[in-house]
Amino acid sequence: MVRIDKKTLLDLEFPSVLQQVSEYCITDPGKEAALAVVPFKNELEIAPELQRVKEFKASFDNENRIPNHGFDAIHKELHLLQIENSVLEIGSFRRLNAVCDRTKDLLAFFKKFKEFYTALHEFSSEVNHTNDISNSINAVIDRYGEVKNSASEELNTIRQRLSVVKGQINASFSRALNSYSKQDLLDEIRETVVDNRRVLAVKAMYRKKVRGTVLGQSRTGSIVYIEPQETLEFANELSNLLYEEYEEVKRILKELTEFIRPYREDLSSYQEYLSTIDLLYAKAKYALETGGNMPLLSGDRRLLLKDAYHPLLLVSNKKIKAKTYPQTIELDPEKRIIVISGPNAGGKSITLKTVGLVQLMLQSGMLVPIDPISEMCTFGRILTDIGDNQSIENHLSTYSYRLKKMNQFLKKCKNDTLFLIDEFGTGSDPELGGALAETFLEVFYEREAFGIITTHYTNLKLLANELPCAVNANMQFDSRSLEPMFKLHLGEAGSSFTFEVAQKNGIPYSLINRAKKKIERGKIRFDRTIANLQKERSKVRQTAASLETTEKKARKETLQLEEINEKLQQKLESYQELFDSNVKMLTLGKKVDALAERYFNNRKKRELIDEFVKLVMIENSKRKKIHPKKKRAVKAKAKELEKEVEQKVEVIRKKKKKEKEKAKKAPPPKPKVALKIGDRVRMIDGRAIGTIDSIEKNKAIVNYGMFTADVKMDELEKV
Repeated sequence: MVRIDKKTLLDLEFPSVLQQVSEYCITDPGKEAALAVVPFKNELEIAPELQRVKEFKASFDNENRIPNHGFDAIHKELHLLQIENSVLEIGSFRRLNAVCDRTKDLLAFFKKFKEFYTALHEFSSEVNHTNDISNSINAVIDRYGEVKNSASEELNTIRQRLSVVKGQINASFSRALNSYSKQDLLDEIRETVVDNRRVLAVKAMYRKKVRGTVLGQSRTGSIVYIEPQETLEFANELSNLLYEEYEEVKRILKELTEFIRPYREDLSSYQEYLSTIDLLYAKAKYALETGGNMPLLSGDRRLLLKDAYHPLLLVSNKKIKAKTYPQTIELDPEKRIIVISGPNAGGKSITLKTVGLVQLMLQSGMLVPIDPISEMCTFGRILTDIGDNQSIENHLSTYSYRLKKMNQFLKKCKNDTLFLIDEFGTGSDPELGGALAETFLEVFYEREAFGIITTHYTNLKLLANELPCAVNANMQFDSRSLEPMFKLHLGEAGSSFTFEVAQKNGIPYSLINRAKKKIERGKIRFDRTIANLQKERSKVRQTAASLETTEKKARKETLQLEEINEKLQQKLESYQELFDSNVKMLTLGKKVDALAERYFNNRKKRELIDEFVKLVMIENSKRKKIHPKKKRAVKAKAKELEKEVEQKVEVIRKKKKKEKEKAKKAPPPKPKVALKIGDRVRMIDGRAIGTIDSIEKNKAIVNYGMFTADVKMDELEKV
């Protein structure tokens, strides 16, 4: 069971968040529901609500957008339906009909797209919708807000007679108008309307000449408004018919009201359903505004907020285009209490409020402004002590109020509690108040509660350092400029930078020295040590961050080089395989060519086949052993290869035969001329001409001018 005090909601400014959410509602009941939101009492209701808001948020960028859910409130109508013999007006019926239609449309939509909107469909399926209300209203009232003629036979008869009488009135009035107009008894405007009745604008001097009833006169008295006698009889009948119509309409509406009265609970549930849909819509819109996400919901006591923003600060800074700094904080059974220290204006209170407000929003079914990989759990109770707690009404000082508050904490604090205390222990003597605060913190620790406190007390920092499941933290400051960095760092206490901040704000150095002399040297050294540790830690963190960046860059480059190396290796291997394959095929081709040449010369087919089979067997011996199942395929391929080789041999044989026949037909070669040193020669079928420089053993050295060449004698011819 979740229990959140009203004071906690106010401390964490939860009503301000609800006010911002309500601004996105499009209906008055939705706004009322938004302002009345409180954390769910049952933890099991939180996850389904978060899922519904998440689906609604996703619908904004989806093609299957959720239909309009706008409607006018029907509180007045529901109240009247409780009163016996009450009658609803036409406008009320139209509002009821709109609520029914909106509900029907949404239920049909979620049923159609239940695969996309699982949680919303499951929630909507609990609404029992009936068409009886809409059908009964549509049978009586048209879309223009008028009672239909078909609502009853009596009404239809009355309206038919009304139509006839109105026609008679118009006809008789037109005759009178034309008659008196010819006699020049009427003013220039001729006619007008008085009390919804057409009258003649008669000149005052001729009023006795016009028969009829005087219904008024102009301001100056120059015109008298007379309803002609010809239309009086019809006008009276019209008045009677209008009264009859009014009575019949009243009877029909009363009958319709009595029919709908038993459906009051259904109508109330429809309005409640549409109000909830409007609230879900507003929550989803607010999540878009603040970057809200649904974290991982943990069944264990674990809180990991990654890049958590304070929603109110985020919205405010967006308007003035200022930067908002997120915080990352973690609480778990091994680290369940965090003591934040450091100078003021560093963001300690904002961090405290961010954790509390984000937790409240989650337990109220709202998406929270954190990284979606964050992990959150629910707490049975959230206790806070934040802000100026001086109670004027009860005549209590700040410290007295805080002691009263701590007493409440001691009564309520359990292992399912999250407590948030700002400036823990302040308001009294530092040593005495600090000792009491230390005792309180020990009690909270023993009860295994989760909590975050901010403090300047050294003894609380030391206690957090000594307790196994507690941890110190500080808000980081720039060591040179002493400007806050608005970033929480876990693991070490923070210095208050008291004297440094005082010096930065213009306090004379002589006064600061006098102040230092008034306190113990050990405390100064301790605070200075903490400050130095923070500075060194800050440098180490910067160096670590730089090294980490360099390492990531080097690792990335190494991976890229490895990928390039692997690709090059693959290419080399593929080129080597291709080269080996080509060499092998060339060698094999030469062997086959040699066999074909031999067969061409000796025509011994048996010898050719034996040699070819021998060649194939030698090549197969070099191959890997083939699986038995693939032997048939290999044999088939071997046959194909054999056939292909025979075809190639046959082609080569025919080619050789053609060459021999051609050689026989060709004219006898020219007689060779004996070559000697000094002859101008060229290679057979060549173009370059050179001179023989020397001849040695059937070889000649030919000088081509730019170079010399060693050429066989039988390859040269005399020019």
